[in-house]
Amino acid sequence: MAHEQKHPYHLVEPSPWPLVGAGGAFVMAMGGIFYMRDIPYGGLVALIGLLLVLKTMYFWWRDVVREAHYQGHQTPVVQLGARYGMLLFITSEVMFFLAFFWAFFDMALYPRLGTWPPAGIVPFDAFDLPFINTLILLLSGTTVTWAHAALIDGKRRELLIGLGLTIVLGAMFTALQAFEYSHAAFSFNEGIYPSTFYMATGFHGFHVIVGTIFLTVCWFRAYAGHFTPEQHFGFEAAAWYWHFVDVVWLFLFVCIYWWGA
Repeated sequence: MAHEQKHPYHLVEPSPWPLVGAGGAFVMAMGGIFYMRDIPYGGLVALIGLLLVLKTMYFWWRDVVREAHYQGHQTPVVQLGARYGMLLFITSEVMFFLAFFWAFFDMALYPRLGTWPPAGIVPFDAFDLPFINTLILLLSGTTVTWAHAALIDGKRRELLIGLGLTIVLGAMFTALQAFEYSHAAFSFNEGIYPSTFYMATGFHGFHVIVGTIFLTVCWFRAYAGHFTPEQHFGFEAAAWYWHFVDVVWLFLFVCIYWWGA
């Protein structure tokens, strides 16, 4: 009784994953820089960093699932704190993409080379593959909302169907964007337009991949019965993240694909 917890907060056990994840992200970033600057073994360094990040994601999420579902540490107060944390994370992601939009608009509104896009650059047709990808992401936003509503109503079968459709649509988006990149009329190192274009759209594509993995984990958790109408923050966080990815793409489509071309 002397060690009985008298507060609703969760004091986490010491974990190596924040340190491992930060180190992996640093190694991956340095490997990416080395690769783009043609420094030997840059790709290998980036791959090692990526594997460390993936390892961190797997084991850290495993620990969080254990704490939430099996150990019962996600009290209402803990869930509220987690929601605030997710909102702050998404806010930081907004600032991340704002930097790329700032760079793009700075060059588009005050072009140093006389015209925008610069001479010799043939931009993508906004109403070709980008428009199809826009429809795909908008549809995925409705399916993940359907899944959330089904979870609230206790309809497990509809939850799994909605989540599964969202995952398939996310994979379709990634495949179409890879196809689009493979048919681009310009490469990353051909000037400021390609650099800002690929950094903004490429990082968004990376976020779509992360979001698809996030939702896939949620699908398996839903299949295992981890989520209830009262406790499902893991799915809620994934849905918020996916809606953020949707909104960023709308800005990318309007500002960079359509207006910027």
